[in-house]
Amino acid sequence: MLLIKIELLDELLQRYAGYLGNDFTGYRNHVYRVINFCCSLNMLDAVDLEKIVVAGVFHDLGIWTARTFDYLPPSEQLAKDFLREIDKLGWTEEIISIIHNHHKITRSHTDPQNLAEVFRKADWIDVSHGAVTFGLSRQKRREVFSAFPDAGFHFRLVQLSLKRLLTNPLSPLPMMRL
Repeated sequence: MLLIKIELLDELLQRYAGYLGNDFTGYRNHVYRVINFCCSLNMLDAVDLEKIVVAGVFHDLGIWTARTFDYLPPSEQLAKDFLREIDKLGWTEEIISIIHNHHKITRSHTDPQNLAEVFRKADWIDVSHGAVTFGLSRQKRREVFSAFPDAGFHFRLVQLSLKRLLTNPLSPLPMMRL
């Protein structure tokens, strides 16, 4: 079963529509794909799903709000500000861990079933266009990609990566973690 309408996700992204501009649909669909992949990789209760949604909305948003490809700190700050707004500061460490580690290349050794690890896998499935699977079936990947088309998201990431490489050749991908 696909999650195709998540009220919190849509409400939060609408706040940042002006920053996202023409990238709004692509980013929205990316977030929906990642959340659906998370749900397919691991059973999530309602609280964990809400945490994944919050992390999902903010995980790359600093690219647009801070206009930088070194976007983890501004993305983390946006999430902290929102958690303060909704009085869920107790979630801060976990949400920041999800955002901070979502481009981690290697798996989490502390708890391979934690939300940060599930989100990391889901993001890799999406960013790789399903080439990296973490055991997720071809049928499920197709279903999610079909429901939430790319809408130029991956092309935009390539553009931003090339721009970063040209302007910061010694630090082309500052968001990557080992």
